[in-house]
Amino acid sequence: MHKLSRQIRFSVNPFLDQTAVGDNSYSSKPCGEGLALYFALWVELQAQVNPDTGFVVNVVEIDKVIRKSAVGVFADFVTERFRNAKHVSLSDVCELLNQVWPVIDSGFGNAQLTALGLQLNPSRKIMIEMGNDPMIYFSEKFEFAAMHKLWNNSFTDKENFDVFGKCANPSGHGHNYVVEVTIEKEKLDESFRIGSFEDIVTKEFIDLVDHKNLNEDVAEFAETIPTVENIAAFAWQKLSEKIGSARLSKVTVWESDRTSCTYRG
Repeated sequence: MHKLSRQIRFSVNPFLDQTAVGDNSYSSKPCGEGLALYFALWVELQAQVNPDTGFVVNVVEIDKVIRKSAVGVFADFVTERFRNAKHVSLSDVCELLNQVWPVIDSGFGNAQLTALGLQLNPSRKIMIEMGNDPMIYFSEKFEFAAMHKLWNNSFTDKENFDVFGKCANPSGHGHNYVVEVTIEKEKLDESFRIGSFEDIVTKEFIDLVDHKNLNEDVAEFAETIPTVENIAAFAWQKLSEKIGSARLSKVTVWESDRTSCTYRG
């Protein structure tokens, strides 16, 4: 069984009639006019691959379904909220995604819609899953800079350099890390506050590692090699009991745009 994810980008101007379609789906289509609101909707589908095409679903068809059926739901919702000066909370966003789900659910042939998400900004995403155990996921990315040396004291010097290569540099080396923290909850009500969530992640993890020599300044890495794998597990350890009413779902740490590790406790 395969899962296919597709991001569809579109813009809505709540103060104009939605007539500007445009022709650049990479940027957004509809394109919006002036200072429009930009949306990036994630659709996740599951199915066996069609042996004749190699597709779960042709992504062109996914785009057509979303632009035909979902964009109007977004436009109506946003226009009503903006013109009446109503705040849009995270729980409102979840309700909007719940409204979109049945509108598009039957539009993908044999493929099952398994998740629907909205990119709130470059570092935040909210996703919903339906079915027997409906779940909401909120993810946010943070950054920190740190240095480390990959070295095992039980190895000989030659073994360390053979295994860790340049990462065994005696003076260490640095990374600009990115960590994405994802929480899960059956219902994302008003008790969840992004500011409080950010404070927890910053206090309980970021402040411990940012601008630090991980081998020397972080007690947990005195005996544990601070690989990206172990940093992800360390982040989980520090955050799993601190998130409040939500549950920690996963932690992903990138040490470069080519290397990351995800940890689930």
